[in-house]
Amino acid sequence: MRLRSVCFAIAAIFLPSAALAQAWIPTSEVEGLPLQVTTNGITNTVYLDKGGSARIVTPGGTTISASWTAASGQLCLNTGAASECWPYAAPFQANQPVTLVSSCQSSSTWLAQSVNSIPPPASGQRGERGR
Repeated sequence: MRLRSVCFAIAAIFLPSAALAQAWIPTSEVEGLPLQVTTNGITNTVYLDKGGSARIVTPGGTTISASWTAASGQLCLNTGAASECWPYAAPFQANQPVTLVSSCQSSSTWLAQSVNSIPPPASGQRGERGR
């Protein structure tokens, strides 16, 4: 009986992170929010908007229209003139910079100053404690 209690306690510790991993939809945490992307000392602001459209705002204020995809562990931006992909296997966290090396072998630091909350389970589904 004691082993069963220990196993339940361990499962309770890991359940929230497992539930989070199942609920995460790539880019949902930053969709519509600004991402600061610094490459070679230059910081652009990238917005990943709904439907796969993106905006890249340069330090001078110029907006470049782009598109984005997130699939197979890659986040890709395409401006029509150029395309670049970065590894993307976990959600961005607010105020935690992440340095990634792109498909062009360029190192960029990505920073989300804020993130969207993960939506509650869909209607009819139960939460982590069956409620």
